[in-house]
Amino acid sequence: MRVLLVEDDRLLAEGLRGQLEKAGFSVDSAHTAREARLLGEHEDYRVGILDLGLPDGNGLDVLRQWRGNNIGFPVLILTARGDWQDKVNGLKAGADDYLAKPFQTEELIARLQAIVRRSEGRIQNTLKAGRFELDENRQMLKADSDQEYSLTGTEFRLLRCLMSRPGHVFSKEQLIEQLYNLNDNPSENVIEAYIRRLRKLVGADTIKTRRGQGYLFDADVH
Repeated sequence: MRVLLVEDDRLLAEGLRGQLEKAGFSVDSAHTAREARLLGEHEDYRVGILDLGLPDGNGLDVLRQWRGNNIGFPVLILTARGDWQDKVNGLKAGADDYLAKPFQTEELIARLQAIVRRSEGRIQNTLKAGRFELDENRQMLKADSDQEYSLTGTEFRLLRCLMSRPGHVFSKEQLIEQLYNLNDNPSENVIEAYIRRLRKLVGADTIKTRRGQGYLFDADVH
């Protein structure tokens, strides 16, 4: 799952990046309002973290511009503790949640996962598709036989992407965008290798190939 982290404190941003990646996110960082506007408009994110105090502008203006351009990925804003007006203004501008600094990283990740669940119409930490369940907290796959499988970070991100929209065809390019950040430079062969590994867990018929198009998760396979 790809997240845009907008935070001008580079030390804090680096620390958050590491924790977010452990939680199964692929992270792009922006440190200015200009970078945030451009990335939000040109890249495909599932969720964003937006600090309001940026060196070249106000994060609320970035958020308003995104929403004005119909960029709808859910956004969690970071505010100064006790500044209720920032929270109100952020929610009015189109934010989905807020968190006051200083904060615990565990709470930030929990809130991110919660707003993503809401955007996907879910209420639980498990992603269900057909006879499979994906536990987002433990990054484990469970089959209807109650057998559980451990996943690597990349396997988890790839399977989560496919299972989040059963029947939807994802191109290799789209999957790479969701699995890796802008600093990575993976080849399309990497996707093929991970698809082969996941098929050993869920079956070749569950992850189908559409020649010339990409891959889809078939939730109707029994």
